[in-house]
Amino acid sequence: MTHIAKSPLSRRAFLRGAGITLALPFLDAMRPIFGAAAKSAGADSAVPRRMVCIQTNQGIMPQFFFPEKAGRDFALPPYLEKLSAHRSQMTVLSGVSLPGVTGGHQAERCFITGTPHPDRGGFRNDISLDQFAAEQIGNLTRHPSLVLAMTTEGKTLSYTRNGAPIPAESSPAKLFRRLFVQGKPEEVTATVEALRQGRSMMDFLGEETARLNRSLSKDDQSRLDQYFTSVRELEQRMHSSETWEQKPKPVVTAKPPDDITEGMRFVDKTGQLFGLMKLAIETDSTRVISLFIDTTVIHNITHHGGRPEVVGELRGHEERQFEVLNNFLTALAGANEGNATLLDRTQVLYGTCMGSANSHSNVNLPVLIGGGGFKHGQHLAFDAQNNHNLATLYVSMLQRLGIESNTFASAKTTMRGLDFA
Repeated sequence: MTHIAKSPLSRRAFLRGAGITLALPFLDAMRPIFGAAAKSAGADSAVPRRMVCIQTNQGIMPQFFFPEKAGRDFALPPYLEKLSAHRSQMTVLSGVSLPGVTGGHQAERCFITGTPHPDRGGFRNDISLDQFAAEQIGNLTRHPSLVLAMTTEGKTLSYTRNGAPIPAESSPAKLFRRLFVQGKPEEVTATVEALRQGRSMMDFLGEETARLNRSLSKDDQSRLDQYFTSVRELEQRMHSSETWEQKPKPVVTAKPPDDITEGMRFVDKTGQLFGLMKLAIETDSTRVISLFIDTTVIHNITHHGGRPEVVGELRGHEERQFEVLNNFLTALAGANEGNATLLDRTQVLYGTCMGSANSHSNVNLPVLIGGGGFKHGQHLAFDAQNNHNLATLYVSMLQRLGIESNTFASAKTTMRGLDFA
């Protein structure tokens, strides 16, 4: 067992039990060391700033996403209404695209690389935004980046400097073990089996947790309890999901329906990944995350042709995606880190490679960015005919992380109208 002393805790403090390693969130007890680091390396260097990049690959119906009015005094359209609690912490973009990124669905490979012409023969991608950031700040955390995908089809949002795709983790259970289960092979096997049977990691860390609590202030104890509650809730959701996956399905003689039935499942799994992403951020296990949300299962209804009944069905699926995104933003906003929240320090990019999946258009992309230390609460409306370069946002994001870069992909400047808070 690791002994927790009453001296200031390291920013890299962990709890350890048989087969379990659990990183701690930022606590006031870490502040003396955190403050000393700030004085020796500059005020901003001690502030952990983070980047999350999310793409949903089948488009977002623009009529339910884009506000009609530019600026700050705009009415929330239906999809953004789902995020109304975070209005002051997000900026909505319209009239943006990535120059030369064409090819309909082919563009999904380039959402955060900005590499043009993915539909041409001999195409080779370039480095993705998340990996560019990870090269600069990835050494500060256990995991330089997390590359995730809501798919089993080998798709990814992340590419190396040589343009090679980085395999994404799509299993919440495997990601959970990667983040929190560590030890000798026999310990790991026993721990994983115990977790599968419904035991909590807190059972393995009881003595360590009690010792740590005795050395903490009431505020830190409350913050730690909130964090442990999040871990338990996620464990329960994952255990429930796995239990249903293992149960045999009922046998019926009726023919399968033609309508889509997988929407609930991919949204729920996306929610599981969001839950793990929040814990990875809260423990400072990583500061860079990408998530590819593959909604190919609803591809056929994205070609709705304006038919009201199909538009209504698609809208239901897309609204649920914004509901789980709202849950993620709420979880970040509800977790304190020093004198700020995780959302204050985590920039969350959310968007799609197609302005209209119905027509395979790659212009006028629906995109928003939340949190991360920008002056938000606005709709930046650029020219719908002559789109603004979305990659300028990526330069702004890199600079907000403290990375000195004036260019990324085709952009040579930051995004106009998006200022640092």
